[in-house]
Amino acid sequence: MSGTGLQVMVVEDHGFQRRIALRLLADLGHEQALEGADGLHALDVLRQQPAPPDVVLVDLDMPGMDGIECIGHIAHEHLARAVVVVSALDPALLNTVQTMARAYGLRVLGSVEKPLTRDKLEVVLARFHEHAGEALDEGEADFEPDEAVAALARGEIVPWFQPQVEFGNGKVVGVEALARWERADGSVVRPVLFVPVLEAAGQAHALTDRMLDAGCRWLHHWGQEGRRLRLSVNVSPLALADATAADRYQSIVESHGLKPEDVVLEITESSLMTDAARGLGVLARLRLKGFGLSIDDFGTGYSSLAQLAQVPFTELKIDKDFVFASHAQPRKRAMVEASLDLARKLSLTTVAEGVETVYDWQLLAELGCNVAQGWLIGRPVPGSELPAAIARWRRPAR
Repeated sequence: MSGTGLQVMVVEDHGFQRRIALRLLADLGHEQALEGADGLHALDVLRQQPAPPDVVLVDLDMPGMDGIECIGHIAHEHLARAVVVVSALDPALLNTVQTMARAYGLRVLGSVEKPLTRDKLEVVLARFHEHAGEALDEGEADFEPDEAVAALARGEIVPWFQPQVEFGNGKVVGVEALARWERADGSVVRPVLFVPVLEAAGQAHALTDRMLDAGCRWLHHWGQEGRRLRLSVNVSPLALADATAADRYQSIVESHGLKPEDVVLEITESSLMTDAARGLGVLARLRLKGFGLSIDDFGTGYSSLAQLAQVPFTELKIDKDFVFASHAQPRKRAMVEASLDLARKLSLTTVAEGVETVYDWQLLAELGCNVAQGWLIGRPVPGSELPAAIARWRRPAR
């Protein structure tokens, strides 16, 4: 699809402003726009469409059903492929609504402050074609739990790898292993759909072991080709309750001729809350063996500072919701600055995930972040495609 011709809907209760928006969209080539006079009317129109429109522009302050409630329904019913928040309200509120929509699994292109202009719309709608993401199965979970367990046993659930690069010189220094279910029909299932199913089926340890084992196999392979990289692997919260995890992870890594120092284990903030004593013991043993420990999605939990004080972390990973558009949103920038300052004082390496634009890259570089990860550098790819992904990053299109 080209830059024009998107199927767009405008949800705005003020008739004049709605007509202005429709005229601006037509000027940009989006002529077949839909319109909703309020939240309820918009939902009725959307439910009648043969396919979800590409983008819905939603005003927040509307009588009856406000834009926040409308976005919630759009997300739950999968009535649009992406949304844009439109309002003249407090930027902090706009940021909250965008975070809410992303938490629902809805793609958010950003916010537009009123009054609407051609330039504002052009910029935000252009993001629809930027980093559209992997060709993942976007549907609901259409499988039974035993199918996911069988897929894990058959080796269909494998790691894909996303590059991590140093801000200082752009060098690729590591990769994060991200679980993907590669189905026999060629479709790829998102981890958000199958990981909770596997955990509920008692397969959390098997999944973590699988990602670590397969990731180390690729790391050894790349090393033989002369690529010295560090591997980051997400550790299931349930794995921290297993007293044997530290010895098992060490055995897996060393079976591939690697050292624990080659691997960073990413722990989410909530992971330690289930069984703090046992979890802290496992993490202390992992660090003692030489594994790096990363606090993942920093700032999204309620116990960030407590975790940093208690756990021997070596890395702080700034959550993508703070990184994305931080160059343009003062509150996000403040969170990023505070996180980086704290990490420096604790002598932690810093990794920013969700780096999607040159503007965010420039800001993070100026603030002294160490490592970047995100679609600006490269999307997650199968292990066989990583060398090509690294080559694309080194020789970006001009």
